Amino acid sequence: MEQLTNGKAEPAQLTGGTTRLADPPGGSAAEEEKRRALRKMKLVALSFLVGASVIFLVTSWGLAQGWPNWVEYVRAAAEAGMVGALADWFAVTALFRHPLGIKIPHTAIIPHKKDVLGNSLGDFVGANFLSESVVRDKLRRIGISRRLGEWLAQPDNAERASHEIANAMRAAVKVLRDEDVQAILEQTIVRRVVGPPWGPPLGKVLAGIFEDGSHHKLVDLMCDRAYEWVRDNHSTMLRVVSDRAPTWSPKFVDEMLADKVYGEVLSFAWAVKTDVNHPMRLTLDKFLFEFAQDLQTDPDVMARAEQVKSQVIQHGEVQKLIGTAWASMKEMLLAAAEDPSSELRKRMREGLRSVGQRLIDDDAMRTKVDGWLEGAAAYLVTHYSREITTIITDTVERWDAEETSRKIELQVGRDLQFIRINGTVVGALAGLAIYSVAHLLF
Repeated sequence: MEQLTNGKAEPAQLTGGTTRLADPPGGSAAEEEKRRALRKMKLVALSFLVGASVIFLVTSWGLAQGWPNWVEYVRAAAEAGMVGALADWFAVTALFRHPLGIKIPHTAIIPHKKDVLGNSLGDFVGANFLSESVVRDKLRRIGISRRLGEWLAQPDNAERASHEIANAMRAAVKVLRDEDVQAILEQTIVRRVVGPPWGPPLGKVLAGIFEDGSHHKLVDLMCDRAYEWVRDNHSTMLRVVSDRAPTWSPKFVDEMLADKVYGEVLSFAWAVKTDVNHPMRLTLDKFLFEFAQDLQTDPDVMARAEQVKSQVIQHGEVQKLIGTAWASMKEMLLAAAEDPSSELRKRMREGLRSVGQRLIDDDAMRTKVDGWLEGAAAYLVTHYSREITTIITDTVERWDAEETSRKIELQVGRDLQFIRINGTVVGALAGLAIYSVAHLLF
């Protein structure tokens, strides 16, 4: 009558898409303890049934032997208790298997209705746990942003968080293939930079620089270097003049002419260097300003700017720089992520602690973060609650029916044995009451 669980359940033979339920961590010892407790409670419940049966048999024999009439009350109670125990044994057993192996309709409910139970469980979770109002209320009462701020404000926690972020970043960088990243850089960054015309934006930037005089320091530097070159290259100037003088010209005349030319060039260079309002400087300013305007309005100048851009981009050194950009960046990121004392890790820790402190002190920021979290969670449960509950239903559908029944019985079967015990006791009391009322009335 009573089907006891063996000490160790034999592995279920799984076929098709069924899946064995995973044991919890340390599950072997824990499951063995639960099996012992379940066997013990089954024996206790069975002992109530056996006790009621023994009392019924003894009192029935005693009454046949002429025992007092009050023994009939005991026999009625034992009989009703026996019936109650049998009925509750049948009800509890029918949840998990066919009683006595007889395939009575509406028994072995869990193995046969496993998928229905899974769907009902999914619907229950979706309706009662994944509704927008429930999620918003729960997040509001938890106060995630404050808790997160208090956690991040602790130096050890900020260090731990930065370490985990660095590990995730390092793993992501290592997973990415260099050729894929290179292609993305070329398609997104390089093309976005090269695609638009350079002339108008460059002309606008240069016009702003020339208008506020920011280029004057560069002009000063060029004038200084020009004067220094003229001053330090007297012999070069003499040689140039001599090389271009007529062959019939006397040498001393060439030298006098070279000195004269050198002196004039040196004076001119000095004047340009020292006089900020020198006509040469003013002419240069005018030329630069007109050039900036032409870059924005003159089609010919803009076309030439595009040609220069193409030449620059196609230059071998530039292409090499683009090709090695990701490799250099990758090496830098990996080194910074692995080194706890790197500037990246330091700034990450400081940033996390700063964010944590702001979440504690700044009510407006905390309210904003809570709003973001609530909105994100509400969006997920509103648009993807069905997909989330499908995880439950699909997982239950893949479980093996027999093993699922055994697992569930192992978890709740001990408590269900109290139903049998209570059925025996309540049945006996009810039978005694019914027999007493009937005896009094009739």
